[in-house]
Amino acid sequence: MTGTTPFVRPYRPADLPALYDICLRTADAGQDASASYAEPDRDLVGAIFAAPYAVLEPDLTFVVDDGGGQTVGYIVGTGDTARFVERFRAEWLPSVAGRWPAPAGEPGTPAESMAVLLHLPERMVVPALASYPAHLHIDLLPRAQRSGHGRALMTAYLAALAAKGVPAVHLGMLSTNTSARAFYDRLGFHEIPVPDAGPLTYLGRATS
Repeated sequence: MTGTTPFVRPYRPADLPALYDICLRTADAGQDASASYAEPDRDLVGAIFAAPYAVLEPDLTFVVDDGGGQTVGYIVGTGDTARFVERFRAEWLPSVAGRWPAPAGEPGTPAESMAVLLHLPERMVVPALASYPAHLHIDLLPRAQRSGHGRALMTAYLAALAAKGVPAVHLGMLSTNTSARAFYDRLGFHEIPVPDAGPLTYLGRATS
């Protein structure tokens, strides 16, 4: 990003292809997962963890613009997880289910495992997280990391939630992603005990 000044701005529909791309290129605990998702599955991860938020709640989506119009990072989320799950099933899933049908048996590939998640949005409603109704996903390409852009994205997102009267937000992260955990700790997130969380750690904080 030499010679340009990156900045955080609200999402625009033209950013959507970049959100799919960034989601895939950061899907392996922050590393590039492209090798695990050949065509026609390259957009599958983004269809779960990025695009539905931008489409259904664009006012809670913010991006890092590299200063030249290219999106190099984003934060997406919802202010009401339970309501988002309802909209995901009613509005988003019908638009992508034909492209990625639910596996008939036990998933045998990364894409099949992701297809299971796609078809089970209700997994996002976790009783232990009821006091943290909002949730988020944040991803930045390596060249946009460690420059304050993640903090700027989070600041914009938290302010938007607070303006809507949403009291608290949570996120789920792979417990092995120690660099991400350090980032969230610096931003004031704390661990939330969740029974049977598997490979995930859940974190939360107030929006203000």
